[in-house]
Amino acid sequence: MKLIDYSKVTINNGFWKTKQDMVRNTTVHAVYDRFKETHRFDALSCTWKEGDPNMPHVFWDSDVAKWIEGVAYILRFERNEKLEEIVDAAVAEIVKNQDEYGYFNSHFLVTDQDLRFQNRDRHELYCAGHLMEAAAAYYESTGKDALLKAMCKYADYIERIFKIEDSAAFTTPGHPELELALMTLYKVTGEKRYADLSKYFIDKHGNNDKDQPIADWATIHYSMDEVPLREATEPRGHAVRAMYLLCGMADVALEYGDQELFDACERCYESLVNKRMYITGGIGSTRHGEAFTLDYHLPNRTAYTETCAAISLAMFCLRMQKHQNNAKYANTLERAVFNGVLPGISLSGKNFFYENPLEIDVEFNHVNPATNTKERFAITERPEIFGCSCCPPNLVRFLSMIGGYAYGYDEDTVYVNQFMDSNMKTDDTTLTVSTAYPADGKLSIHCETTKKNLAVRIPDWCENFTTDSAYTVKDGYMIFDASAKTDFAIELDMPVTVIQSNSNVHDNAGRVAVTRGPIVYCAESHDNGRNLQAIYVDPDAEYVVGESEFLLPGITTTAYKPAENNALYFRANKEMETMTLKLIPYYAYANRGEASMQIWFLKK
Repeated sequence: MKLIDYSKVTINNGFWKTKQDMVRNTTVHAVYDRFKETHRFDALSCTWKEGDPNMPHVFWDSDVAKWIEGVAYILRFERNEKLEEIVDAAVAEIVKNQDEYGYFNSHFLVTDQDLRFQNRDRHELYCAGHLMEAAAAYYESTGKDALLKAMCKYADYIERIFKIEDSAAFTTPGHPELELALMTLYKVTGEKRYADLSKYFIDKHGNNDKDQPIADWATIHYSMDEVPLREATEPRGHAVRAMYLLCGMADVALEYGDQELFDACERCYESLVNKRMYITGGIGSTRHGEAFTLDYHLPNRTAYTETCAAISLAMFCLRMQKHQNNAKYANTLERAVFNGVLPGISLSGKNFFYENPLEIDVEFNHVNPATNTKERFAITERPEIFGCSCCPPNLVRFLSMIGGYAYGYDEDTVYVNQFMDSNMKTDDTTLTVSTAYPADGKLSIHCETTKKNLAVRIPDWCENFTTDSAYTVKDGYMIFDASAKTDFAIELDMPVTVIQSNSNVHDNAGRVAVTRGPIVYCAESHDNGRNLQAIYVDPDAEYVVGESEFLLPGITTTAYKPAENNALYFRANKEMETMTLKLIPYYAYANRGEASMQIWFLKK
């Protein structure tokens, strides 16, 4: 399947229009203001000297680059003089301070010059990759090529140091990103050497004598270095690094027709979704190394589930769709976006979460006043910026081009992969989807195309649907005859569904979660009082869907709590008190101040 570029998709109304307007009108400016205040943009001038405050961090350039890339996606639809001025000024500093070889890193140009390409975990190639992606996006949106030329020069230098001379202290990036960025650079410039360099890094990963664990606290698994990538069977180590690496693998596999490499991607995908992914599509079970742990180890309260990890999972699923027209990738992508990505940003668009746990218990977040060292749990309210602030600009770029996840095509079929109220237009297809999704499952599709078929995804959460047109089913899609008619009405049945997990997920034993369509729901103590952990939910109860303040409907049901007893321990009994349980979309938690929160409830 080939994907329809985001620039050919206009989101008109509904859920995603609200989110994109938020990013364009608020988030992009809020992130810039925080980055300016914290000197990330100032660092590009490369004027810092020993003794000055605010020494540029090794990964600051990546923060700025992702913000520039997000701006580029916004500008593709509507030029904005103020944003362009900011980007152009930043680009001018990068071009001016790039050294004679093309190298640019605002940290290593002002300090530690003798350590360039000497430490695999110092994010030089990661920053380079994000700058390349920003350069490509900005060129495509504005036609301005100063940053693109600068990053091509940098890519040429990286090729010389790492591939031709092999003179760096390591062979492959410690934090993958360059691999997929080089493929982007190749597609924009047509310079095949960049694709070949990406393939070189993929071929060498886990297959060379230079690369070592990135630090003394990490093992060989942290960067998936234990085997050559074509032998990989599961994602390991740092979740974002693993997923970016898999994105690079998928890109290379597609470009070079490498079935062995694609098979490795498929094994990792199946391992991930069947054994290592939360119900929210969140990935990365522990803060220690921000990493995957073991199969079925999915603790809720200490879940790390970094926002960037969910974004990278969506990116990987999109690439897998290019290889294979199977709806399963779009299903996983949808789960990750609605429940893994969106919790990372507040409803105001100004505040962010880095971690997204599935349970918060504010009463027991600070349990030991007797020691200075405390147990650590995720923060309970979104700040405006973090020290490691990769997630906010990643959200800006991801949400600004979300339309690029919606549609695809092959020789005889146009595909509707994600449901957004939108128009899509190419040389041979004009398609309009009208929908309030995911508030409900009604889709009205108008499709004028020279292709034979229209394929519409059947979500994995949907057991029943109706349509006014004849269809067949293949690989999770309804297939309609697009040559016979142009208008199609579909309604995906969207009841409340109560979910339980594999018994190997010990944290969820005897517990259930509540979903509706693609949305995972949670309870907050604001609505339901304290001791959420003691609430029993009846899967057979009536669940009422109603309006809420959180863009999508809320859910209420009758639930149960044990009768109050002041004794610490007492004889077991079946006394229960009924209560009305109010549930909200998980992505909307922590927007009303600090509160306890829970997704998984005791099963009655």
